[in-house]
Amino acid sequence: MAFGRSVLLAAVRSRRLNDFALRSAFVKRATRTFMPGENAEDALAAGATIAATGRGLIFTKLGEAITNASEAVAVRDHYLRFFDQIASQRLPAQVSVKPTQLGLDLSIAECELHLLALAAKAEQTGSALWLDMEDSSYVGRTLDLYVTLLKKHPSTGVALQAYLRRTPDDLARLLPLKPVIRLVKGAYDEPANIAFPKKSDTDRAYFALASRMLEAAQSRECLPIFGTHDLGLIGRIGERAAELGVGKDKYQVHMLYGIRDSAQRRLVGEGHTVKTLISYGAAWYRWYMRRLAERPANVLFVVKSLFG
Repeated sequence: MAFGRSVLLAAVRSRRLNDFALRSAFVKRATRTFMPGENAEDALAAGATIAATGRGLIFTKLGEAITNASEAVAVRDHYLRFFDQIASQRLPAQVSVKPTQLGLDLSIAECELHLLALAAKAEQTGSALWLDMEDSSYVGRTLDLYVTLLKKHPSTGVALQAYLRRTPDDLARLLPLKPVIRLVKGAYDEPANIAFPKKSDTDRAYFALASRMLEAAQSRECLPIFGTHDLGLIGRIGERAAELGVGKDKYQVHMLYGIRDSAQRRLVGEGHTVKTLISYGAAWYRWYMRRLAERPANVLFVVKSLFG
């Protein structure tokens, strides 16, 4: 693992840095590179602008590892209202949630009930629900929840992380269920026996998994979503899709708000389905540091945005 990535991921674990960042107006200003604001209204306004360019939207309220059952209920209720806001504004949008936001650490049964309520609301409002993937200790439980949701709500999606050594087996488990999968590289600090420590190994794993998902898409057994800002990798995936006869309408590209915006627009112009993930909320520190760790060069990008 590169030194810069290691330092940034170590910073994720620092309570002192977290508390400092949340109080610092300067650091908050830096977050505007990757998120439009802390309030849902900020996210919705930014989403309307992005939707006008032909892109779809994914919204997520930042937060994780809730340890109080009432807080999990509050998150569920927030998203229930948010689905109505999406519908009232006629935005081409979906919602992505972390299971630990909905009490996974407290009770998997209660978390499942919250997710079922959100998946049903998503369908009622013409949207869809996504399950984000968290660190490796949550993968098994998250996939169990996803399998349950998928049986009743087939539009529900889940994220898989290419850097985890277990992911090929997880993909094989899901494919018979006709899943909706967003493949990402992975952004948590994992030991080498759990995740590939080298970027080159992760890249190879990503392309192999993407190819398998495209093969499944040939027979409509999977809707592949490629969550990456690696334009070279996106190009290779597009070439592989063409080789397999999988049209651009059979897969999607997802990118984050504020990253490679011009590339997102270009991909739309080339006929790709592109969705932009917009994050909001006060619990942004750990998420923000992971975004920087995914590509430490982003640190320079942020500095330039602050000082022109």
